[in-house]
Amino acid sequence: MCGLRRKDFRTTVDGKQTDLHILRNTSGAEVAVTNYGGAIVGLMVPDKDGQLANVVQGHDNIQDVINSPEPYLSTLIGRFGNRIAKGRFTLAGKEYQLAINNGPNALHGGPTGYHAQVWDAIQMNEQTLALSLVSPYGEEGFTGEVKINVEYTWTDDNTLKIDYLAVTNKKTIINLTHHAFFSLAGTANPTPLVNDIVCEINADHYLPIDNTSIPTGEILKVEGTPFDFRTPKAIGRDIDADDEQIRNGAGYDHCFVLNKREVGELSFAVRITDPKSGRTMECWTTEPGVQMYTDNWANGYSGQHGATFPRRSAVCFEAQHFPDSPNRPYFPPVVLNPGETYRQTTLYRFGSL
Repeated sequence: MCGLRRKDFRTTVDGKQTDLHILRNTSGAEVAVTNYGGAIVGLMVPDKDGQLANVVQGHDNIQDVINSPEPYLSTLIGRFGNRIAKGRFTLAGKEYQLAINNGPNALHGGPTGYHAQVWDAIQMNEQTLALSLVSPYGEEGFTGEVKINVEYTWTDDNTLKIDYLAVTNKKTIINLTHHAFFSLAGTANPTPLVNDIVCEINADHYLPIDNTSIPTGEILKVEGTPFDFRTPKAIGRDIDADDEQIRNGAGYDHCFVLNKREVGELSFAVRITDPKSGRTMECWTTEPGVQMYTDNWANGYSGQHGATFPRRSAVCFEAQHFPDSPNRPYFPPVVLNPGETYRQTTLYRFGSL
């Protein structure tokens, strides 16, 4: 259905075989995933008239995935999603230094983070894919060997369920997420901008950032700011507002503090609607935050089947703990100890008006 060919995703990277896996539900909607970075390279869902189209940005062959101008394009992210200031943090009295790969800061686990690794993959059935990875001690500067399992489940009601589990043999930090670039109108040449997408975010507060995109440490109310999505509004309404925070992010690139009744509950986070196609997507998560990123740095590069991806032609909702949490002890904790299990569940549920 997505037009992707398995043979185009097969190669060997660092001695491991890459492949393409298709998850298809009983209605014929499907998700295409490569085990290189756990990248989602196709996501076919219907519009209000029942017409299927791809709503995620990706590539149609493994070499383009590996060499993408956007290295995090619709991939899994770890060991630590988002940014850590100056790549430094202290754990159990010892300071650690990570790679600097985003201005003066560390981003998304470093250049060889989980987005750029070949995961072991087992397709359990037509609708479930299990991925696993062993992240060795010292990888990208992180302490502890971490074993990660991620399971994609594509349900009959067009929900992509992502379950994460991880354990460590030594105290470490962890913040896993998925960086899907969603284009609800459908990818095209060019892919339409997200300005008209109507967005609702279940958050009374957000984290302001400095001009290097590191949280200032404040937790501010969204009320009266361009970050107030408590009532649905078009993404484009305030995306270029005369606002210091908008300028710091070159648009939206901020973490929203989700409203939660209790820690770790699976609760509603985001709903977006494309008025033209009628497609909708809801995000539900156990995580305390969601990073909204409006693809502010794309330049029209090429994607699958001749699609092109202009600036702001996608929106990401990365369910996660807060950026720079290791340096902010009052943020929700990101430390994983031996004997504990890191768990996360995030749902992306697609529908139509």
